Amino acid sequence: MIYKRSSALFKEAQKVIPGGVNSPVRAFTAVGGEPIFVEKAKGAYLYDADGNKLIDYINSWGPMILGHAHEPVVKAVVDKAENGTSFGMPTEIETEIASLAVSMVPNIDKIRFVNSGTEACMSAVRLARGFTGKDKIIKFAGCYHGHSDSFLIQAGSGAVTFGTPNSPGVTKGTAKDTLLANFNDLDNVSKVISENKGEIACIILEPVAGNMGCIPPKEGFLEGLRKLCDENNILLIFDEVMTGFRLAKGGVQELYGVNADIVTFGKVIGGGLPVGAFAARAEIMSHLAPEGPVYQAGTLSGNPLAMAAGLAMLSELNNNPEIFTSLEKKTAYLHKELATVLTKAGVTHTINRVGSMISVHFSETQVTDFKTAALGNNETFKKFFHGLLAEGVYIAPSAFETWFLTEALTYEDLDATIEACGKVAKTL
Repeated sequence: MIYKRSSALFKEAQKVIPGGVNSPVRAFTAVGGEPIFVEKAKGAYLYDADGNKLIDYINSWGPMILGHAHEPVVKAVVDKAENGTSFGMPTEIETEIASLAVSMVPNIDKIRFVNSGTEACMSAVRLARGFTGKDKIIKFAGCYHGHSDSFLIQAGSGAVTFGTPNSPGVTKGTAKDTLLANFNDLDNVSKVISENKGEIACIILEPVAGNMGCIPPKEGFLEGLRKLCDENNILLIFDEVMTGFRLAKGGVQELYGVNADIVTFGKVIGGGLPVGAFAARAEIMSHLAPEGPVYQAGTLSGNPLAMAAGLAMLSELNNNPEIFTSLEKKTAYLHKELATVLTKAGVTHTINRVGSMISVHFSETQVTDFKTAALGNNETFKKFFHGLLAEGVYIAPSAFETWFLTEALTYEDLDATIEACGKVAKTL
């Protein structure tokens, strides 16, 4: 494929945007080469600035669960925009989508909309600290909760990709209140708690990790965290920015039957527009301003365009729960066939999958946490990425990211992807 115009656009962008991109993982630093500039997207496909058509497996990092430019979502946004794009005042649609979200997700009574997943997670931790009166938090190595200072300690995804999991600019005072634990290791979590008895406000995690590849929780891990939190007066926060409304109508809480105290959302809840949210039972949310003393605010929070897109998206998912079954079947099919072609080509690999999230790791070791995710052969991944790109398949330009499937993908698209993987596998 030819990327002449993308290359020219990247050079222009570098003159006025740091690194030429507005989010680091887009820069292709982890895989080499120059980023692809997208011009439009429809359904399961991206169309770049050079006119190339690509089968898309990042789907804006998750929200396009029904496909790009999904007609009901686009119509909702256009209709709403005709009446104004932002007011900084309450609107009826905020209550509509809040009521729908609360009805879909277990164990939440109220929800507050914000502008990003980062803001949602940052606000959830502040709320947990305000509710418990304690300062420290536990996060897991390799889990990414946005770029707020508290979370850039052994973060996953882009932070690992760029080799800077502990970012300059994060103060020692902030870092000391963030305690690290190992994902899928209850004994380690218990040890961290015992060493900081009575000081921990919350445990925050991606209950199905997506920022060190797709990593499911081991059997009993989420249940064990719930028990530890109950025993030690600690709030459990599920970061469902990726998994919420994607793995099930009620997210991971529904899928695994484990209740969190606070849940954060993003991606799907805004139908692809900038949005985030955090939710909890009324007892906790009552501590949030203007009801309580924990302050959080934002002029664009509950933006009518984002609310319209999110309401259209959630309504369709709520009314058609078979979408989740269909997506899971498609992902299972892709998993099976990918494993077949990679094995046939003699490529060492392991594949993780939950629902419509899947990741290929070029390692012989089962990937269960950050340490095992880091064992993957990055040179093989780079060749795999560029090989697929040349065949018209776009996956995340980082070995530490999950793939996201969309319902717009057909089995013909999946077969084309599998055929491309078979070709590339022979070159690895």
